[in-house]
Amino acid sequence: MKVVDWFQWITRAVLSNRQRSFLTALGIAVGIASVALLTSVGEGVRQNVLSSFEDFGTRLIAISPGKLNNQGMAGVINSVRPMTLEDASILQRVPYVQAVVPMIRGQARIEYGALQRNTQVMGVNGAAQDMWKTGITLGTFLPHDDSNSARSYVVLGAKVTHELFPNENPLGKFVRIGGQRYRVIGTMATKGSFLGMDMDDMIVIPTASAMQLFNRESLMEIDVMFSEDTTSKDTMERIKRRLIAAHGKEDFTLFSQEDMLKSLDRILNIMTMGVAAIASISLLVGGVGVLTIMMVSLKERTGELGLLRALGCTQPQLLMMFLGEAAMLASLGGLAGLSLVISLIVFCKLLFPAIPLVLKPIYLLGAWTLSTLIGLLAGIYPAWKAAHMNPIEALRHE
Repeated sequence: MKVVDWFQWITRAVLSNRQRSFLTALGIAVGIASVALLTSVGEGVRQNVLSSFEDFGTRLIAISPGKLNNQGMAGVINSVRPMTLEDASILQRVPYVQAVVPMIRGQARIEYGALQRNTQVMGVNGAAQDMWKTGITLGTFLPHDDSNSARSYVVLGAKVTHELFPNENPLGKFVRIGGQRYRVIGTMATKGSFLGMDMDDMIVIPTASAMQLFNRESLMEIDVMFSEDTTSKDTMERIKRRLIAAHGKEDFTLFSQEDMLKSLDRILNIMTMGVAAIASISLLVGGVGVLTIMMVSLKERTGELGLLRALGCTQPQLLMMFLGEAAMLASLGGLAGLSLVISLIVFCKLLFPAIPLVLKPIYLLGAWTLSTLIGLLAGIYPAWKAAHMNPIEALRHE
């Protein structure tokens, strides 16, 4: 049998009962649309989260007090000495280190006149602006004072500014934070959310002031930004040597932004694949539909198959004819599903641009290939029965 004859035969078989073929392909189309849409959502979330990390810079190393001990109980932290402002000063002298930010975090009430609200308070220094790539809309960021300086300055986030100063310029005004007076020296540009934390609903004060506000004698974290002329691995080794020399032992934990990005990317990819696997269940339902239709088609065309065998059609040829019909149904359904999801995503992008949807060609191609494969698998049993049918019995059926 020529390839052209084979293609014509399976095309006529699919078109001979358009309604049945349409409903069968529709089951595959819905399954493909589910897989493609959910993987697009997963990929969009992945890129959105990674982009949020990169907005804060990629040449960063975070140093936390306490050494994470992986032996024995997981997550046990043994801390001998807390992180201090002196440690931050030591790290500023490490080669290739461009900026060091000693950090304190906490919640506090901020008041201006009759207006008040609870907000996130970040105790940092002036280097945080370059490290976090923070934009300033009014005034300035915190000055580059000595870390021990506890001047009562505050920089307001975009949301805090809007709620406390809806109709006036906040620069130079005094607010109360935890009962203490602070002077507003600047307002930050809109930053959005980062890992569930609203960066616009926060205020920034000097680290020493935050230590007084929260009655702390040690730091929660020290962030370091290193030069492009070195690597995170080499910088971490230099930091480790300096802190061990100062503390007498390794009682701290280092995290590089690069390592965090890789780990997060791996986790989000696994989640995307997991979502795609769950959505693939609907494809299996579509495959059952293909199997059912092919079995019905086998019974309806028993006489035709007997005649083909009598005219010299071989078993492999019959096998390929039925497999081709199943693959065509699944492929057409897959293409319809991809067309549907592409149209839907483009429509959502125009109306709801904030929804993280990303079309990745490799995922679309994989979904279509999967639909065709499921069609082939669903057609194997009917094709095998058709190929091994007794031609005499098939003609007698006619």
